[in-house]
Amino acid sequence: MPTREHQIWIELIRERPSLAADLLGCVQPDAVPVFAEARVESADLTEHHPTEYRADTVVSLLSDTKIAMAVIVEVQRHQDHNKLWSWPAYLATLRARQRCPVVLLVISPQRETAQWCARPIALGHPGLVFKPLVLGPDEIPTIIDPQQARTNPELAVLSAMAHGDGTDREKIFTAMLEGLENIESEQAQGYIDEVLAILPEAARDVLEEIMKTGTREYKSDFARGYYGRGKADGLAEGEARGEARGEAKMLLLVLDARGIELSDDTRAKILECSDPAQIEEWGRRAATINSTDELFA
Repeated sequence: MPTREHQIWIELIRERPSLAADLLGCVQPDAVPVFAEARVESADLTEHHPTEYRADTVVSLLSDTKIAMAVIVEVQRHQDHNKLWSWPAYLATLRARQRCPVVLLVISPQRETAQWCARPIALGHPGLVFKPLVLGPDEIPTIIDPQQARTNPELAVLSAMAHGDGTDREKIFTAMLEGLENIESEQAQGYIDEVLAILPEAARDVLEEIMKTGTREYKSDFARGYYGRGKADGLAEGEARGEARGEAKMLLLVLDARGIELSDDTRAKILECSDPAQIEEWGRRAATINSTDELFA
């Protein structure tokens, strides 16, 4: 199953597909076409042959009824030489299927891995060299403006994940919490869980202190309420709940990737499960099932 850090990137893009265009613009602004709507597509890029190709997610940028561009998004946390062969195949397969321009956006939170991913890939044919567009920590914008965070709270979450250990972390966390005021409370709580899980201990302490007491510039009812609930439940229980929620979201990604049809009730049942052992059992079943009836059998 995907790692927790890997999963949160994909979840943010699935929640706000236009975020793929925002991140692409951070790497290469002139690559983003004019579009009216962004839509998540099937990430299964397999054709009718034995080799299976499945990207992390695919977003179509729509202009009127046409696809102006398709963006293949891959999260890469470590070097994987197999990707040097599969990434060009992703583009060729999706380009033939959608009949539109296609770009590959590789997101790598680690600077060294980002540099590795950005290396040109020679395809063998004279003149054909493929160069992935890579979003590393240096390309992720630092969001300290609360208004910008309110406009794009998901980007503010990514900013906190990437730069929360830097000198501007207090401003970054304050802006992020402002942005999360504008989305549904449970979803915002999930994002906070993920950010806290990824941050180093010192940065995590700073964020928790802001949620607990606020700063001179900002005090958030949501943040104080979130912090209070976490303390009331106890640290151990809070960590278990955060772990279960993260695993549940990963399970949903696996089921989506396998093409298992999920009703709203099924998604809610998985997300509301607070027992990590139960979710782990469902995760084992998810590898072989053909329907959700088998998942809950």
